[in-house]
Amino acid sequence: MAEEGATIRRRRECLSCAQRFTTFERIEEMPLIVEKRSGAREPFERSKVVAGIKAACKNRPVTEVSIEQVASNVEDTLRAKNDIVTTQDIGVAVLEGLKELDDVAYLRFASVYKGFEVAGDFQREVGLLTKSTAPKRKT
Repeated sequence: MAEEGATIRRRRECLSCAQRFTTFERIEEMPLIVEKRSGAREPFERSKVVAGIKAACKNRPVTEVSIEQVASNVEDTLRAKNDIVTTQDIGVAVLEGLKELDDVAYLRFASVYKGFEVAGDFQREVGLLTKSTAPKRKT
């Protein structure tokens, strides 16, 4: 195994000249297609997700590794769903990842993704973000 289990490394030998060499076998993934609101379809670009997360995390104490991890989780979540995903699926997956990573980055991304227009939109989202219910007591 190599590359954290994503690749199989094999040592081989040429039958005619006895030269030894290494091969790497990787799983070929099916392309992920994004269906936009307009109905247009285009290939999924992980770099767009990373750019959106970076913009939300600008000037926040968030590491590059954390951003990459969120992007990987988003892509894995989407691939588990279907070969065709909507922009809404992507936005929700990014919000879920940012909720765990950084509250301010979550609010920044949500403000653009959900199209906040007034301060009350921020207040509502903060309420949803901090909402916690007390555990139910057995009687």
